[in-house]
Amino acid sequence: MDYEMDIEPTGPQVTVREAEPYRVDFKLSSVDLAFANSIRRTMLAEIPTMAIDLVEVEKNTSVLPDEFLAHRLGLIPLNSKNCDQDVEYTRDCECDDRCSRCSVTLTLHARCTSDEIMRVYARDLAVSGERANEWVGNPVITDPEGKGPLICKLRRGQELKMTCIAKKGIAKEHAKWAPTAAVGFEYDPHNNLRHVDYWYEEDAAKEWPISQNSAWEHANPPDQPFDYDAQPNNFYIDVESIGMIDPDMIIQQSIIVLQRKLASVISSLSGSGDGGADRGGMMGGEDDDMMRSPDAYEPPEGIDGGFTAYASGGASAWGASAATPYGVTPYGGGYGF
Repeated sequence: MDYEMDIEPTGPQVTVREAEPYRVDFKLSSVDLAFANSIRRTMLAEIPTMAIDLVEVEKNTSVLPDEFLAHRLGLIPLNSKNCDQDVEYTRDCECDDRCSRCSVTLTLHARCTSDEIMRVYARDLAVSGERANEWVGNPVITDPEGKGPLICKLRRGQELKMTCIAKKGIAKEHAKWAPTAAVGFEYDPHNNLRHVDYWYEEDAAKEWPISQNSAWEHANPPDQPFDYDAQPNNFYIDVESIGMIDPDMIIQQSIIVLQRKLASVISSLSGSGDGGADRGGMMGGEDDDMMRSPDAYEPPEGIDGGFTAYASGGASAWGASAATPYGVTPYGGGYGF
């Protein structure tokens, strides 16, 4: 006997609609708006990648100034595969300046010796020295010619010689660390929830065409009563990668970043992290000693509590105009006045 069971899935559901080497389009359902938007914001600004952060110019006789070239070099996308695990942030590394664990060194040396204009591309950047893995730091080249972004043009006798240091960072610090070119985000394509108020001249339906995502949902009938408690449940996300990280890895790392943030919050609130005991005491603990900071002010020995700098009408512990460890106080009442 066959039994038909109608079991609704629980938890977030992902439906991949399109998948390309540098783009993925998927539908995220069974989550709330806050979670979906957190994923979007994390993919845009908090995924660690590699980018040129320091440029040492040894020779530049081109028409472009050093700052102009340094800015263009910083915007060249670099391969960041396994960057999250294999590469350390420079601020967290134990080295004095930089090392192979927290940076990648790239060199650029080009000199024009002919009468024709010489074009310098990202492919001319060469990785030198050791690095965390075999991929990190390589310029991302996606064009059919295999040249990469154009850096500058040289005429006869002009020369470029530079050393570039690539470091790990996130787009919150600078846009050059952004792993995505764009992240499309839409929900409620039929505007059933009335979250959008379209501006129009004559007819909103004709002036605002419905997106392709509308095929995945149904519009509410015109005579259906409006549900003020309805919440969005389906979200259509289109992630376009620059090439530094695969689009599927961008999504996975965004989830990892959110997990770390939530774990940090839970650790702080539960008291298992640094300073958790003090927070627990202030949030309703019975032990009064937990509410006292270890750096709280204690009066010097032999000094009555009324003779502190903070007692109303009391004298300073050093006395008026007395010689203190910081010099003679110019105020008659001591530090508190």
